[in-house]
Amino acid sequence: MVLLYGIDMMAQNKQEVIMEKEQLTMTQEWDKTFLQSDKVNHCKVTFVNRFGITLAADMYIPKDVAGKLPAIAVSGPYGAVKEQSSGLYAQHLAEQGYLTLAFDPSFTGESGGEPRYSSSMDINTEDFCAAIDYLSCCEQVDTDHIGILGICGWGGIALNTAALDPRIKATVSVTLYNMTRVTQQGYFDSMDEEARHKLKQELAQIRTEEFRTGKIKPQGGLPDNTPANAPDFLKQYMAYYKSPERGYHPRSLNSNMGWNITSQLMLLNHNLWVAASEIRTPVLIVHGEKAHSRYFGESAFKIITNGKYAANKQLFIVPGATHCDLYDGGDKNYIPWTQIVKFYNQELKHE
Repeated sequence: MVLLYGIDMMAQNKQEVIMEKEQLTMTQEWDKTFLQSDKVNHCKVTFVNRFGITLAADMYIPKDVAGKLPAIAVSGPYGAVKEQSSGLYAQHLAEQGYLTLAFDPSFTGESGGEPRYSSSMDINTEDFCAAIDYLSCCEQVDTDHIGILGICGWGGIALNTAALDPRIKATVSVTLYNMTRVTQQGYFDSMDEEARHKLKQELAQIRTEEFRTGKIKPQGGLPDNTPANAPDFLKQYMAYYKSPERGYHPRSLNSNMGWNITSQLMLLNHNLWVAASEIRTPVLIVHGEKAHSRYFGESAFKIITNGKYAANKQLFIVPGATHCDLYDGGDKNYIPWTQIVKFYNQELKHE
């Protein structure tokens, strides 16, 4: 097989590929973990990515607006659904005059894809690109002014997407994780090569058993009760994902049974930010001062400012905030809406 890159060629044999939508079952009533705004209109939409997976999304459109709007695609946290944090961000940004799209990633939530509860950095990056496809073809969108916002693991995926897709004019990455780094090196980079090899052996054995039985095993979600010796970040995750008053949702992996355990294998040999220093467009990284994941945000900022495109990159550390405080604001409204909206207004509205 010969692959030719960067060469314009006229194909002798052309065959169109038809991207057909899967018929999804989507809840039409309001079932979010946050209150519905009376300042925006909300509707469900679907679109297909280049892996043929149909994605489900909530579209938020500001009321009483005319003309084409700047738009923002939103996703995250990793293992969450659009009814949680991403929808909250999308609705708030719609109140500020943006058409926004909060989508469920492939294999999760109301989106399609089998086997369920799988994950892939390639496919998830494509999910973001597919959301840009949809917005670029939406009559209500100013296609020269489209941005993205990723939360937690999707903050890391947002950087990968921004390095890939020049249609994205501005990127915000909130309380971000690098999912390949944390899988390969563990929390706080505590995993060595020997431990990584042991994990590969365990996952490979599970794959063999899954193939033999035809049943894919879940990783298991957060415990229902907080262990006495649990680290603070685990307690913070539980306080969000397990609490009906904050973030619990029946379709959320993190609120229930978690990812397929063998999804980790696809993260062990992948470098998520291999091209992050090539992001030419503006980026705002937002992290909490007390977040256990803060080192991911600071590392990301170092990478994206290590080169000739550093001038339009920003890092904002929220005083006192933990990782999950930036999911919904926590108990002190920690989400820095002023800084986020100001960034988008400057880069997408050019105010």
